[in-house]
Amino acid sequence: MSNEKKFKEIIAQYSKVKPEEMTDEMRFREDLGFTSLDFMSFLGELEDSFDIELEEENAASVYTIGEALDLMNKLIEE
Repeated sequence: MSNEKKFKEIIAQYSKVKPEEMTDEMRFREDLGFTSLDFMSFLGELEDSFDIELEEENAASVYTIGEALDLMNKLIEE
């Protein structure tokens, strides 16, 4: 399974949007209906699933699926 597919499947656990319907421009709060608690739980699950560590200041600047995916891919490469 690709990282992007796994990433979108994790998002789908917190949203009513199916992975195949997600676009990079979708915003977590406005388009996917994430609450602050959902977003923090999602970030924790990303850390566990991809064995990465997200810094709070980096995560605070993420608003869309594309931004989150870019950040995650950069952390995986480190």
